[in-house]
Order: sequence, then structure tokens, then C-alpha cells
Amino acid sequence: MEENENQQTLQTQQTVEQKKKSKLPVLVAILFVVSLILIMFWAGYFLGNFNAKHNSQGKNGNTILTQSVIGKAEGIQEVIEQYYLEEEDVEKVQEGVYKGMLEALGDPYSVYYTKEEYEEFQQSYEGEYCGIGAVLTQNADTGIITIVRPFEDSPAAKAGMETDDILYKVEGEEVTGQDLSSVVAKVKGVEGTKVNLVVMRDGKEIEMNVERKTISIPTVESKMLEDNIGYIQIAEFDEVTVAQWEKAYETLTNQGMNSLIVDLRDNPGGGLDVVAKILDTICPEGVVVYHENKYGQREEYTSDEEHKIEIPMVVLVNGNSASASEIFAGAVKDYGIGTLIGTTTYGKGIVQQMIGLKDGSAMKVTISKYYTPSGVCIHKKGIEPDITLEFDSEAYKKDKTDNQLNRALEELKSK
Repeated sequence: MEENENQQTLQTQQTVEQKKKSKLPVLVAILFVVSLILIMFWAGYFLGNFNAKHNSQGKNGNTILTQSVIGKAEGIQEVIEQYYLEEEDVEKVQEGVYKGMLEALGDPYSVYYTKEEYEEFQQSYEGEYCGIGAVLTQNADTGIITIVRPFEDSPAAKAGMETDDILYKVEGEEVTGQDLSSVVAKVKGVEGTKVNLVVMRDGKEIEMNVERKTISIPTVESKMLEDNIGYIQIAEFDEVTVAQWEKAYETLTNQGMNSLIVDLRDNPGGGLDVVAKILDTICPEGVVVYHENKYGQREEYTSDEEHKIEIPMVVLVNGNSASASEIFAGAVKDYGIGTLIGTTTYGKGIVQQMIGLKDGSAMKVTISKYYTPSGVCIHKKGIEPDITLEFDSEAYKKDKTDNQLNRALEELKSK
């Protein structure tokens, strides 16, 4: 009886073990599926959060387009659609968002360009555009836009525009404080059309309707002065400037030039690569300028020993000589190949890069600081001339006497 009970118990235990073994694969499968679901859930949660954070972050980790910002923008859009009285210009609002992102950086040199504005910028840089023919500059602190000079025989000159006029309104809209590139784009337009401008002169408003024409920018003008002293004025450093400089320099050399005056007064700047190429024609072997970005990466522009100026040189500068003009003046001063005469330069020692976007628009963004060959960054400081001399505007208005140019002639004659 006891043996039968033991056998029965053993059989019962074996049956239970068999049942456990038969259920084990099912349990393992269920656990595997549950684990897989949990892994996928947490992976999705992590990746979702990662993308939400990093899709709107720069390399420095600063979040710009957070979900809350995007949500707020959508909320503003809903309010506009529901309550705004007039018909909204969707494209204009979108462009305003892009412009606002760059304006909020607080850097007047970082700018968003629409497709049309970018095309006009490229035309100007290439040396030809349709406009009024005047060089403009803007005070970084006040936002006031001033006429540096109207080109000779240009529509601006014929309309009576003068140096130092303040551009106050374009088509009835006040432009003080607006981005200079945007204002320039408003002044430009189709050839033969007219643009209504208001300038301020001696505290009075002067209205003029100026006809737009195709302007070939004369970036370089040259002539031979007394005692075989050559004179080259560079209005700005555009794509066409290198060839114009080389032609002017060669012409004066062939005419027997024994010394040179380079006039960079009121030159607002231009391309870094352009001024570097020109410096290569006059500087000794070595670095003419270099710039560094926020990661400490350096890019150098150099000159070789093939070309080097061998005659005395004076460079005229003033408070409107900026950017590429200061690169030129800084290299001349550091290498001691010329004398600077005039007043302290503007003090723009930062470099911008134009970045085209897929839809034809573009961004101009400040990417680095530049340094003169001796390692000096002149941003917000400017370059002090070797001989400081204020321009006598009254004498110039009276009989076209240029006291700074005359001082340059004296300096070269003494050498």
C-alpha cells in the first residue's frame, strides 16, 4: 500500500514537471514579447526627446526652436487668422520670422536676405546693378544712413544728391534704423523706373525723384599728380576691383610713377579675398591678414615675394574707412611699407560669410574676427593713422582744396 502510494506520488510529481516543461516555452515567448515592447517604447521615448531637443539646438547646445516656441508661434498664427482685420501676406510674415531670428542676435552685420535681395546683392558685388549710383554707409549706433558719395554723372548726382546727405525716407517710409542692405534693395529696381527719396541736409528735408539706371561701379579711379606721384582711389573692394587696381597700377608705372597715394577714405569695405589679392601685389612675403572663428580655427591670407612695392606710399583713411579698407591699412602699417594719413578708421574687425539657402534666399552671418599681420584685432577700435589730420570740409566746399591729399603730397615729396 505504501509502495503504491509512493509510485502514485512519483507519477504525480512527474506529471507536474512535464506540465511545467510544456508551459516554459510559452512563458519565455511571452516574456520576450513584453520585453521587446518595453524596449521599443523606451527607445521611442528617448529618441523622441533627443530629436525634440537636438533638432532645434546649435552646436553649442543652446536651444532656439523649442516645442514651446513652435507652439507659441502656432498660437500667434491662429490669433492672426481669427482676429486680424486685413488679409495677411503669408510670405511676408514668414520672411519677417526669418529676418527676426537674425535681428535678435543683436549683430547689425548678421542679416537675412530674401531671394530678390540676395540676387541684387550679388549683382552689386559683381560690379553692375540697376539703381541710382551712390555709396551709402550706416552708423551702427544710431542707424542713420548717410550718402558717402554719389558717383560722377550718376542719376543720384544729377538729381542733386550730395556727400553727407542723410537718407531719411524711401518711397515715403522712414529708413533710419533699418538694415542697410534692405534699404539698398528698396532703392534699386527696374531700369527706367523712378524711386522717391527724401534726404536731410542742414536740418531740412529735400525730396527727389531719381530715375534708376544700370550702374557700372567705378571701384578704382587713378591719375598722375605732380612730380610723378601716382594717385589711386578705391571706392570699395568688389569682385571687379582686383582687375581695375592692376590696370591702374600698371598704367601709372608705365607713365613713370615714383611714389603712390592710395585713397581709402569713405571706402566701406568689401570682399576679404579681394583685398588680400591686392595686398599680394604690394606687400613683402608673409601673412597680410588672418581670421579666427569661435572654435579657434585660423585661416590665413598671404603674399609672396614675387611682387612688392618698392616706391614710397601714403594711404589716406578716415572714419568711414571700414572692414576691407582697414585690412589694407593694417597690413601697410604693420609691414611699414607706407604712411597712413587722416583720421582713425571705422573699427569693423569682424568677418561675415554669405550662406545661400535652398529656396534662393541667403543669410549673412558674422563668423570670425580678423587680425592684422602683427596679431591686432581692431574691432570697435579702428586703426590710428601715422599722421592725424582732420579733413577741412569748409576749404573743400570753397575751392575744392583737399588738405589731406595735400599733406600726402608733401610727405611723398620729402622722401
